Amino acid sequence: MTGTLAGLPMRAASALPTLAAVGVQRTAWLMLVFPLAGALVLLLGGRRTNRFGHVVGVAMPFASFVVAVITFVAMLGYPASQRARDVHMFTWISVGGFHVDAGLLVDQLSISFALLITGVGSLIHLFAVGYMSHDPDRRRFFGYMNLFVAAMLLLVLADNYLLMYAGWEGVGLASYLLIGFWQYKPSAAAAAKKAFVVNRVGVAGFSVAIMLMFATFGTVTYTGVFGQASSAGRGTATALGLLLLLGACAKSAQVPLQSWLLDAMEGPTPVSALIHAATMVTAGVYLIVRSAPIFNLSMTARLAVTVVGAVTLLFGAIIGCAKDDIKKALAGSTMSQIGYMVLAAGLGPAGYVFAIAHLIVHGFFKAGLFLGAGAVKHEMNDEVDMRRFGGLRVVMPITAATFTIGWLAIIGVWPFSGFFTKDPIIAAAFAKGGISGALLGSAAMIGAGITAFYMTRVLLMTFTGHRRWEPDAHPHEVPPVMTSPMIVLAIGAAGAGAFLMLGNRFVDFLSPVTGAPPASRGLITPVSGATLALVVLGAVIAWAMYGRREIPVTAPAARFPVVAARKDLYGDAVNEAVFMRPGQWLTRLSVYFDNRGVDGLVNTLAATVGGSSGRLRRVQTGFVRSYALSMLVGAVLLVGVLLLVRI
Repeated sequence: MTGTLAGLPMRAASALPTLAAVGVQRTAWLMLVFPLAGALVLLLGGRRTNRFGHVVGVAMPFASFVVAVITFVAMLGYPASQRARDVHMFTWISVGGFHVDAGLLVDQLSISFALLITGVGSLIHLFAVGYMSHDPDRRRFFGYMNLFVAAMLLLVLADNYLLMYAGWEGVGLASYLLIGFWQYKPSAAAAAKKAFVVNRVGVAGFSVAIMLMFATFGTVTYTGVFGQASSAGRGTATALGLLLLLGACAKSAQVPLQSWLLDAMEGPTPVSALIHAATMVTAGVYLIVRSAPIFNLSMTARLAVTVVGAVTLLFGAIIGCAKDDIKKALAGSTMSQIGYMVLAAGLGPAGYVFAIAHLIVHGFFKAGLFLGAGAVKHEMNDEVDMRRFGGLRVVMPITAATFTIGWLAIIGVWPFSGFFTKDPIIAAAFAKGGISGALLGSAAMIGAGITAFYMTRVLLMTFTGHRRWEPDAHPHEVPPVMTSPMIVLAIGAAGAGAFLMLGNRFVDFLSPVTGAPPASRGLITPVSGATLALVVLGAVIAWAMYGRREIPVTAPAARFPVVAARKDLYGDAVNEAVFMRPGQWLTRLSVYFDNRGVDGLVNTLAATVGGSSGRLRRVQTGFVRSYALSMLVGAVLLVGVLLLVRI
């Protein structure tokens, strides 16, 4: 090899590292192969894989993470404008004028998601080894988790909307299987069905958008759609944007399709950490940011996105304030934090980078918080009611410490991650200007204060105060296989925000795909100062209510606002009134019209023909005497008529 290099011209020799990097990026499909192979082995291998199923389950996403890191490093070897690679795999569909290749787009946006999915996903898989150690179906659980990782990677790496749709449906299937993993529990089975049905609404919007793309542009590839989008007109761009938003609302649990996420906490806690905190629920944000060239053409679509995000971040925060179930309180937090991301994405180039930055750091601190909640549940005999916790910091010090770091990150205290990603979103909302900017920025700022309140409440009720445990509870620190992922995630929650945002490192990296936001105005601004003041106020109020007072084991009676929050702000009731009841009425009307209209007309026609034929049949009896009598009567009548005529 050395001799070969020596004989090459200088230019060719210097190009070899570049060619090697190209080769590395073109093997990005291996990121999909590893978890997919793990799922096939674990789900098709049967009981013979029970002994080593958890090892395969952890190794496969970790192998994908290694490939993602190598691909990322290779990408950094190029100038910023030349880092995207379209990797063709095979021809998928070729029917008439409809041609779709199965290909992967490896660029700055997709590799950011791939690193998050495989990196955080591997840590959650490792935690699940301990969490699911006594479950007889642990091998099947890891098979479903690997299947999810493969589907999520397909979603973010696809180079066209139809292949993204395949990944979109794949994560929906995996989510259904994992939420209902303990299907012997009626609540888990119902939650899985609810998540699946609600997401059908979003899938309908996404699929219609793909059909509209093909009808308008003749293609569903990103390059083809984005290249022609400006020539299609604002009406088409608005329609596409609103349809894609509908798909994003369902997958990312945004208003009005948010109700499934809270019920989804019925699944094992690693499922909540992986699917409903770090990856799947962020797919809607990815869809919007990936479709930036479409949304950039429609102010109406972007306004709808910002309104959905602002409303949801307040909805989720308010719901989180009233939940005594630790996992559901964190689920409300997930809704709220994704609301921030959607709000930022709706701001266009001024917010795309901040949406993805907050998404990445959210993956660290929210996964860590969920794993902390899972560790507590594991040691408290599957209890999730925070009113029956208290004082756990003494017996679970590592869990308490990592949870506290996640708490500081999510409420946005300097120098933890949330400060560097949430505050720029709030500032960008205010910078929009006008009444809309003031309303959006105020909503985001108020949401930050409420976040500090309910997350401080969760921390205090769980880890401080007097012990309110059940007599049979004997909690202690979870084993290292569970604490080590929490420690790594806590490190990310503490430092990822500063690493990404200081020096505009992440902004410069992602800008070739999303566009560059306005120049940074520094860390400490009037907006960040006011936000921090609200955060401190929210935490102090929570401490006064739950840190200084004894917490009753049974929740006291509450007035309407708290009752509404405990009932998820009547999200299910609204969906029932707006979607389910009208659907039932429409179904009943259709059945009535079919029975009385269509079937009635057909039955009436059949009865008329049948009655007429029955009566007509009596004319021909088959008896000769009847025919002779008829002939006689006819002859008499004919003679009578002739006589009358002659007269």
